[in-house]
Amino acid sequence: MAKKEHVSETPATQLLRKKGVQFTEHPYAYEEHGGTAVSSRELGVDEHAVVKTLIMQDEQAKPMVVLMHGDKTVSTKNLARQIFCKSVEPCKPDVAQRHSGYMIGGTSPFGTKKAMPVYVEQSIFDLEKIYLNGGRRGYLIGIDPQILIEILGGKPVNCAL
Repeated sequence: MAKKEHVSETPATQLLRKKGVQFTEHPYAYEEHGGTAVSSRELGVDEHAVVKTLIMQDEQAKPMVVLMHGDKTVSTKNLARQIFCKSVEPCKPDVAQRHSGYMIGGTSPFGTKKAMPVYVEQSIFDLEKIYLNGGRRGYLIGIDPQILIEILGGKPVNCAL
């Protein structure tokens, strides 16, 4: 498949452009259920630098965004403890889509339909550049991780497994 050079705007890229944030665009051939292993392979970058956007909820079904390294998983127990909740669990796909406004596999933390707290695995801030979803399947953007604090008010947590 020929590489696309231009990708049409998404709510995520619109927000970033409006805020004057510099980012690089990285379209790739999306594979159903391929996850960060596929996107990191397609882009030729370390899976640790590819950040997945997860829509989770607490025991009262209040949604939140959790950003995690592609090669790690979230310890929901550790996360719940750090954010003073009884429990945290992933939202069902249709619920996640309703909260974010994005299709599963194309969820960006930027430009979500509903304002949600954003929790970022602490070690993501140690990276020079991260790649995360730009609001469409098969489309990552490269940004400075500090943008997660500046634009999203991302709160650092330690919940990687």
